[in-house]
Amino acid sequence: MRGYFAIGVEGLSKPMNAGTLFRSAHAFGASFVFTIGGVWSSGEARLSDTADSASEVPHYHFGKLDELRLPDRCSLVGIELMADSVELPSFRHPRSAAYVLGPERGSLSPELVARCDHIIRIPTSFCINVAVAGSIVMYDRLISLGRYAERPVAPGGPLAPPPVHVHGKQIIRNPDGNSGKSVSQAVEESVPAEWPLKVGKPGSAR
Repeated sequence: MRGYFAIGVEGLSKPMNAGTLFRSAHAFGASFVFTIGGVWSSGEARLSDTADSASEVPHYHFGKLDELRLPDRCSLVGIELMADSVELPSFRHPRSAAYVLGPERGSLSPELVARCDHIIRIPTSFCINVAVAGSIVMYDRLISLGRYAERPVAPGGPLAPPPVHVHGKQIIRNPDGNSGKSVSQAVEESVPAEWPLKVGKPGSAR
């Protein structure tokens, strides 16, 4: 699966919830996890993080929202019950994304909502636990961006394996003007006209 993702919480009040969330993030392959403000205690988080995810997945704590820093081209996706939120089953996950949840007994701050590139919601009748909500979003990302066999119409497992990925020819992308050209095209065009030899197909001679 291409890209990467991270997940975090703003205004956390129960570190054990973060421990559970970060354990799930580790299981789903998160690149890093983060917290913004709130109460953070690595000791308390470890009580519920039985996989010791802190030793495998980097954790970044930002004391306040102004300190939040994400990699370039990483989309910030808020998870919040709002009137104009996109429902999770209809959401196309960005290739590179950082998902953020609000506190246990509150919502994402207006300032954080303003920074988000997308706001999504899980179609439930009421709010659910932070760790549960985060796990649902991560699972949805996995099944929508991962390469899995199609679900059958009838109950049961897939009737056919997932399609085999087909690799195209190599493409060179660089600032020298060869962008979008195959290796052979780029090399041939770089050889001076007075040279007697040209690059051909493997096994051929010119």
